[in-house]
Amino acid sequence: MDFTAGLMPLETALTQMLDRISPLQDVETLPLGRGFGRIAARDIVSPLNVPGFDNSAMDGYAVRLADVATGNALPVAGKAFAGQPFNAAWPVGTCVRIMTGAPVPAGCDAVVMQEETEQTDGGVRVTASVNAGQNIRRAGEDITLGTVVYAAGQKLTVAELPVLASLGIAELVVVRKVRVAIFSTGDELQLPGQPLQEGQIYDTNRLAVHLMLEQLGCEVINLGIIPDDPQKLRAAFIEADNAADVVISSGGVSVGEADYTKILLEELGEIGFWKLAIKPGKPFAFGKLAHSWFCGLPGNPVSAALTFYQLVLPMLAKLSGNTASPLPLRQRVRAATRLKKSPGRLDFQRGILTRNAEGALEVSTTGHQGSHIFSSFSQGNCFIVLERERGNVEAGEWVEVESFNHLFGG
Repeated sequence: MDFTAGLMPLETALTQMLDRISPLQDVETLPLGRGFGRIAARDIVSPLNVPGFDNSAMDGYAVRLADVATGNALPVAGKAFAGQPFNAAWPVGTCVRIMTGAPVPAGCDAVVMQEETEQTDGGVRVTASVNAGQNIRRAGEDITLGTVVYAAGQKLTVAELPVLASLGIAELVVVRKVRVAIFSTGDELQLPGQPLQEGQIYDTNRLAVHLMLEQLGCEVINLGIIPDDPQKLRAAFIEADNAADVVISSGGVSVGEADYTKILLEELGEIGFWKLAIKPGKPFAFGKLAHSWFCGLPGNPVSAALTFYQLVLPMLAKLSGNTASPLPLRQRVRAATRLKKSPGRLDFQRGILTRNAEGALEVSTTGHQGSHIFSSFSQGNCFIVLERERGNVEAGEWVEVESFNHLFGG
């Protein structure tokens, strides 16, 4: 039996989205300290060598091989410190006391660490074999003048920005932030802090999406809750389309619903309403408005968060110019508990990844996996990814997991 007939695989949906997206071309120049999380718009080329000069990797003594070969004790001719090089004449048959990071004197063949020397009345005697170049960091060994340090599309984080600081780079040319307009639709929604009327619920999805967008470094335009009024919905879509690169709405995209949202979207743009072969998160919409891309998330909170995580996040990454792979890393671990599943859709259950008493990774369920149980994200730290055709999983079976990234506190 084909359990997925009429349902679009997640991989197909992601490919169709990414194939249509081109990175933004607008750039801005920022000081280095404001570049965290931004995407390099151009190749960043090193203006100098790192290290900029040959220097010592150890506290010890700078020597010439010929002097060491005599076996004689070597008097100390002077000292070299980081920022205070030894520039005096260096007599044959002597050594120079040198500290880590100090420039090696001209003519130095090696640095002998102090633990491989002994002090005598005649000077320093080397007690171990010495090889040419040992304990010397060569100029340009880390980064060479003129090389591309980071290519365009690199996300700049704590791993990259200090490297650029070491090169003396003070300004960065980065892709401008992606502008995203968001709103929720539905008369049943109410703002937190306001009393609920009969049949109403509090608006959860828009807050979750707003927070995730901020963590991704997007510029967020939050238009609030739009009631089920065709004129107000039309005005909201037009305002969002004119202001943003991407418009994200929550609710009103279930296939077969005769609601204003779908009717307006089909009128204002070219939108596809998809049934995805995933659980949770089957209803999803994607397409193009006049000036922006559109993503319609399901109304259930977990479904909205999951489709954002699996589809919208990689789309925004490509739009921002980020060249890193959009596919999250997965690993195989054993299930520590029984997992309930029916064949038919790729299932993303929320799980708790831990180490057992033997030190091996294993995963257990957070419990009830309903698409309204948003607390499962705070209880868990990963998705348990169960194949479309798979049924129930017994404890001890192998499963794939995706650890949550920073969007869910990973």
